[in-house]
Amino acid sequence: MKKGILALVLLCSLSISGQEDNCMCCTEKHQEFDFWIGTWNVTTPDGKQAGVNIIDKIQDKCVLRENWTSAKGGYTGTSTNFYNEKEKQWEQIWVDNQGQSLHLKGGRVNNKMVLESNEVSDSEGNMFVNRITWIVNNDGTVRQLWETVSHKKTAKVIFDGLYARKK
Repeated sequence: MKKGILALVLLCSLSISGQEDNCMCCTEKHQEFDFWIGTWNVTTPDGKQAGVNIIDKIQDKCVLRENWTSAKGGYTGTSTNFYNEKEKQWEQIWVDNQGQSLHLKGGRVNNKMVLESNEVSDSEGNMFVNRITWIVNNDGTVRQLWETVSHKKTAKVIFDGLYARKK
């Protein structure tokens, strides 16, 4: 009986330690966006509350999941963020409660994560890309800047938010 229990404990120990060694998404590349993990109060540049964002890591540390709730209520959204090993890039797929979606691709450059959409056109046929940049600040806050950038290289700010960890 004791040998059976000991064998079971040993098997479980090997299984658990083997899982750590076999973590498919525990590479440095897969951890580049981990600075965004947390529960955040988000404010606009004028200090007004924009919303709350909760980012956690799921799927055996392979996916960052974002859950956004606007301060005004009624607007929510969720994104999945992952490092695409095959394409050697980060990707985000955003879907909100208004039926909108956005697919972004890119990567980390120094203290920034920069993701862009494919080219899309507005109602007048003008082509642009959505570019979202997350900037890690020295004080632990994160700035998220969403811009649309046209062929003329002009940028229009869609959203500018400062993320501060909820206490």
